[in-house]
Amino acid sequence: MKISIAFSLLILVLGSALCWQENQRHASLRASHEKLVAQAAQSGVTLNPTFAVEGMRVTKRGQQREDKEVTDKTLAAEYIAFAKEREAIEKKGGQPAMATHEQAQKFRDRIMALDPTQMKILIAEIRANQDLKPETQKELISLPIMILASDHPQIALVMFTESPDFMKENGMDSLAMVKSLTKWSKDDPAAALEWVRANGAKFPDLVTEDAKRGMISGTAVNDPQLAFKLIAELGIKDGEDAAAMIVRAAKTSEERTAILAVLRAHLTTLPDKSMLRSHQYYGAICELGKNTGKEGFEAGSKWIENAARNPQELADFCKSACAIKSEESGKWIEWLGTKPLIKESKRSIRWMVRNWTGNDYQAAGNWLAATPDGPSKNISIRSYAETVARYEPQTAAQWAMTLPPGQDRDETLKNIYQNWPEHDDAAKQAFKKLHGMD
Repeated sequence: MKISIAFSLLILVLGSALCWQENQRHASLRASHEKLVAQAAQSGVTLNPTFAVEGMRVTKRGQQREDKEVTDKTLAAEYIAFAKEREAIEKKGGQPAMATHEQAQKFRDRIMALDPTQMKILIAEIRANQDLKPETQKELISLPIMILASDHPQIALVMFTESPDFMKENGMDSLAMVKSLTKWSKDDPAAALEWVRANGAKFPDLVTEDAKRGMISGTAVNDPQLAFKLIAELGIKDGEDAAAMIVRAAKTSEERTAILAVLRAHLTTLPDKSMLRSHQYYGAICELGKNTGKEGFEAGSKWIENAARNPQELADFCKSACAIKSEESGKWIEWLGTKPLIKESKRSIRWMVRNWTGNDYQAAGNWLAATPDGPSKNISIRSYAETVARYEPQTAAQWAMTLPPGQDRDETLKNIYQNWPEHDDAAKQAFKKLHGMD
């Protein structure tokens, strides 16, 4: 009985307090309620401590939502006022001060911190304001739209399908579409694909080849198998480049091994010896070789040796190992020289020497002078001589003459002559006569 009386008294006290404080600040209500809860506890009555009172319009959650909307609209008002101030300065022929630029950056930071709902409120407030110039209004709206396209693509694309003309006019251009589809495909490739199936044909000016390639790139991060299938699904014209984009997502040796297995399984679904299969194979294999070169010689060469199934595939991996570190070029060339020197391997060596010579011709020359004779050295000499011929043709000719007599030497001398600097015609003619190029 004592508990029932205490509970009844508590309700009366609580009701009186709430009526008396209806228009008071939220903090005062919380303090009073917490005091009543404590008093009830002393009487043996337990109440839910959540700040919510039946029959009241104001609750903790409702107040937060109301405060949030007010804050969002306050930001919009400040943003619009800032734009009007800038318009006034420009109307007078002045230039915005540095402080104005700093203020613009602060607005940008605040807008980037908004969630999608707040962004939509901001856009609606700016759109409803009739005092701004159309170009200023467009400028203000384009920022949140571009942020949505980049960070919240599903929201941006839903807004786009609801108001395509408005979105196109205010920042949803082809670049924003690429960003949206790339990000969405990374997070939820099935949903992004479904959106493109439903809307791609309606907006060919925005759902372009680049946007579709962005989808493939984003999908590859988490689902490379689906990414390979999308090459055909999306009608990508350049399958070689698309396949390269997919394997580009693999950054480590383990990731490359995994994506190589996916690639090989995918290739079996394509017609044997077809251009479609060939292009995707070379695009992916060469990109894997490029990424492997970035890892350094020791790890990179080891991965290629383990991954390659035959000399042809090994050469294909090395074909585009263009990301090798310049100081490791000699190691890569010597390593390739220990492998069967088929046509592709020779091209890889020539490319490595040409690139190394262009970056540091002295280091390349010193390595060449110290390298034992052999087929790979002869290939390197040809590439080195032909690269330096445009600048130091006499030095190039000296290197060419170290080649064994025969076709390689003759072709190298001919290339040196053809690339001889135009300002040194007398020396060029003497070179031609010396080597019997009549």
